[in-house]
Amino acid sequence: MSALRRPHDPFPPNDHALVAAVARGDLSALGELYDRYHRDVRRVLMRLGFSKSDSDDLVQATFLELPKASLGYEPQRELCRGWVCGIAVRLASRHRRSALRYLRALFSMGSQQRERDDETPELTVGSREEMRAFEAAFQALTAKKREAFVLLELEGLSAEEGGLALGVPAATMRTRLFQARASLRDAMASWDASDANAKGRGR
Repeated sequence: MSALRRPHDPFPPNDHALVAAVARGDLSALGELYDRYHRDVRRVLMRLGFSKSDSDDLVQATFLELPKASLGYEPQRELCRGWVCGIAVRLASRHRRSALRYLRALFSMGSQQRERDDETPELTVGSREEMRAFEAAFQALTAKKREAFVLLELEGLSAEEGGLALGVPAATMRTRLFQARASLRDAMASWDASDANAKGRGR
């Protein structure tokens, strides 16, 4: 039990109090932060294309980094989830050890998932081809644009939160997200056109 938590206390310590305790060397507070946010960190890493084993390693590295990083934490400006995910992203950019792999969740941005019962073999093949096209487009983005897309589009951070997480201005995050969206949209539009032409020639 964390030193911050009293017996029978119905209100667990807030994030800012836990980070402050970590900065003082409280390992039980570090454990509580891990329990709260390790799933978020792992999801971000996998959405960036890291394998499960690499993601697990980077999750551990992220929380080992927290005691040192907590000394510069600014509770009046930062939200803890974005701060922790930002540490993970920065570590990942320095220690990338595997090729990017596409996570199926990326393809769910804004599109309704088909029920399996409604799928025909033709639709299934088309979906796989479209997914591969999106994967290629996502991999073609720069690392900074991928990070902005994952944190803002998929994780739901604001530009301000994402900017604080990565140490860049909010306007920079908005620009990177805009450029990422535009690149993906253009790539998929090109794929749609080529796919339609291929189907036309096949008739």
